[in-house]
Amino acid sequence: MVKPILQIGGTTVVVAALIAWTGPIARWLHLRWERQRAARRPEPWRRPLQVVAADVRRLGRQLSLVPGGAPMARRRALIAAYEDVLVEAAVLLDVPNDLRTAPSGPARDAARLRLLADLEEAGLAVDG
Repeated sequence: MVKPILQIGGTTVVVAALIAWTGPIARWLHLRWERQRAARRPEPWRRPLQVVAADVRRLGRQLSLVPGGAPMARRRALIAAYEDVLVEAAVLLDVPNDLRTAPSGPARDAARLRLLADLEEAGLAVDG
């Protein structure tokens, strides 16, 4: 009579121990998986804010100095590079922007000027 009670008690203890250790083991496995995933995909490298600010100033100056008879491809390339650097600066300074979603034309020009003003307000020295 005592032996079946001990078997039932032992089985209950083993099952309870397995249930109790499920949480910590699952957390450990999840943490290990996250570390392996982070090692495979490192955090993207970011340029220093000073370098980005210098690029904003340089590209803004180049854009303002494009001669009237220059090819449109040159002007569009400069605008695209300038917008990329503005968005990069906005990410570094945590400034919200809608430059990438704005349609081409006056709406995009307005979004670019708005972002430039927001960056200046955030402390970025835009004018050299």
